[in-house]
Formats: sequence, C-alpha cells, structure tokens
Amino acid sequence: MASPTEENYLKALFNLANSQGEITLSELASRLQVSLPTANSMVKSLQKSQWVNYEKYKPLTLTTEGQLLAASIIRKHRLTELFLVHVMKFGWEEVHEVAEQIEHIHAPKFFERMDEMLGHPAADPHGSPIPDLDGKLQQQSYVPLSSVLPGQKVQLLALSNSSSEFLEFLNSRGLSLGLILTVISSERFDGSMVLSYTEHPSEALSGTICERLLVRVHT
Repeated sequence: MASPTEENYLKALFNLANSQGEITLSELASRLQVSLPTANSMVKSLQKSQWVNYEKYKPLTLTTEGQLLAASIIRKHRLTELFLVHVMKFGWEEVHEVAEQIEHIHAPKFFERMDEMLGHPAADPHGSPIPDLDGKLQQQSYVPLSSVLPGQKVQLLALSNSSSEFLEFLNSRGLSLGLILTVISSERFDGSMVLSYTEHPSEALSGTICERLLVRVHT
C-alpha cells in the first residue's frame, strides 16, 4: 500500500505525462516544489515498488501498475470534489483541500457508493475528466476561449486551472460551467475579450483568463 506522499508523487507523474507517457525529473520536482535530490530519492523508492520505470538521465514513465494506482487516486479526488459540490453544497472553490485528504482513504466501497450516488459522472466540478475503474480518461474536445472568433457562441465546459483564487474570480464574474457565452470582440494586442452571458451583457476578460476557460462551440 502506498503512503500519502508516494500517492502524491504518482498523481503528479500521471498529470505531467506527455503523449508518450514521459516525465522529466525536473518537471516532477517543480510540480511538487521539492529539490531534485528529494524527487530523485522518492522516484527510486517508487521504482522499487514497481510503480515507476527509472533510468538515470532518461525520462520517467509509470508502469502499468503505477498508472492504474495513480488514476485511482485522481478518480477518488475528483469524485470527492463533485460529491462535496453537488451533495454537500460546497462552493467549487472550497473543495480541493478537503479532497486532497480524502483521496488517501483506502475504502473502495466508500468511493463506489459515492460514484453511484452521483450517477457515475464523467467529469468533476471543474470539468476535468474522472478516470474510470480501468484508469482511462474520457477524451475532451474542448478549445480555449482565447481561440474563439468574435460573433461565435460557445459553452463553458472546463477549466485549465482550478486554483481557489481563479475560481473565486470566476464567481465574482458570474461564470460557471454550462454557461453559453457570446464573444462580442477580441483584442489582438493582449488577447482580452468582451463577452455576453446571462446578466452580463458586456463583460471584459483578460487574455490570461480567456486562455484558462475551455469551451465547445454551441450550435
């Protein structure tokens, strides 16, 4: 059984993996805000448990067992966030820290019941896909709002950043998943946009914010 620290490393490796499933040690250390020697030591420990493939000076990869374990941790985290929002009525900006603690509970029936109560959801409250029991993620065909042309209507379906500060900003602008947004104009110089939605006929957003909002063209 993995320790909470080992699970955090596996989760980070899963999230950082590129299309070939590779991660550099420096990327891992940066994500977890630890030194390279600390990350290196933990990776060697994960290798001994057969969760990580590690060779000096080569990218890291998760083993099949490591990938499945990492996906299960992410699954527990995202199910918990959704349960806290939909059932316990927490704000979407409040749930990350609680889910960080609950994801380390080793009680399969607990999370199976949570999944059933939620109706076997495909995504968490921030639009991130929830891995299935086989560790697979549903592919998402979203684009950043920043790539949308003026005059188009889109639906906000996910976020590329779910920090509490960002979510609180979205709350202050009345932005939530599922909203239909109309792009009124966009500024080439700084990427800022003016949008229309619900009770906001003309809301200006910075290029940074628009890059983090993931949408699908609404037909």
